[in-house]
Amino acid sequence: MTIKAGDRLPEGTLTEFIATEQAGCTVGPNSFKVSEIAKGKKIIIFGLPGAFTPTCSAQHVPSYVKHIDQLKAKGVDEVWCVSVNDAFVMGAWAKDQKSEGKVRMMADGSGTFTKALGLELDLIGRGMGVRSQRYAMLVEDGAVKSVNVEAPGKFEVSDADTLLAQVRSLRG
Repeated sequence: MTIKAGDRLPEGTLTEFIATEQAGCTVGPNSFKVSEIAKGKKIIIFGLPGAFTPTCSAQHVPSYVKHIDQLKAKGVDEVWCVSVNDAFVMGAWAKDQKSEGKVRMMADGSGTFTKALGLELDLIGRGMGVRSQRYAMLVEDGAVKSVNVEAPGKFEVSDADTLLAQVRSLRG
């Protein structure tokens, strides 16, 4: 079953490559329980088929990096990019995208969180394995407020502009 507005985020663990040592986080891959890092926060989670892929690198991630200040001004605490890649790949992609300190590049290496969301995408026939559909959601304190899932091959409803408009409309 695909996650929808009104649902709570499923339990899961995501991994983030930490490039600079921080309190409680060592350099390298660090695992985080979704329920713990979403608690008490307004976050945008967007998922995509893979790091370094054309639309993801040229449009999806850059849209959030570009609009991070506007999103934060509207009360968004964090933005997470979730992909079925490992933490090392996501860390390298964060450097490439200049997203450090703006978008958390979260690895779902085995796709278990993506499957729990019901948003997996079978790309085995294209040599990419099971990945994530392209989506974006607004989450408050672990509760999903809105979910936008792209039609296959599209990039129309999961960009930062669309989520910025939804954050505005949900503030009322």
